[in-house]
Amino acid sequence: MTEFLTEYAWILWLALILLFIIVEMLSLELTFLMLGIGSLGGLLAGLLGAPLWLQIIVAALVSVLLLFGLKPPLLRALKRGGDPALSNVDALLGMSGLVVTTVGEFGGHVKLSNGETWTARVAPTVDLPELVEGQRVLVTAIDGATAYVAPAERISNS
Repeated sequence: MTEFLTEYAWILWLALILLFIIVEMLSLELTFLMLGIGSLGGLLAGLLGAPLWLQIIVAALVSVLLLFGLKPPLLRALKRGGDPALSNVDALLGMSGLVVTTVGEFGGHVKLSNGETWTARVAPTVDLPELVEGQRVLVTAIDGATAYVAPAERISNS
């Protein structure tokens, strides 16, 4: 049996490489890619005439070196290219707007600079009971479909 494994180890290495590449395509986390490249090292060692035990050691060493040496910088480089633009609620915080209907304790409406009209309330940190039509405001918080706003001149002067 060991003679058979030694003679046809290259088939085992090819099967492992193929398996690792398929799993990597499904997971996309680079771990199985590193294992596949390590298996390629074992295959190359076998093609150069190394015994099976040495092929396994070469595959393991190459895999470990790649997992701990190459994978972390690659993941950092991939994450660095992320989109820095704010979205959803984060994009609304600090946005300016204009009071459309008087905003008081029970609500009102503001038109934000992105063109959306929101139900609004006066932010709890503001001493004014209401904000009048035409007044410039800034969004300080979002709660569901309600924007909490404060007068723009109060925030810019603070």
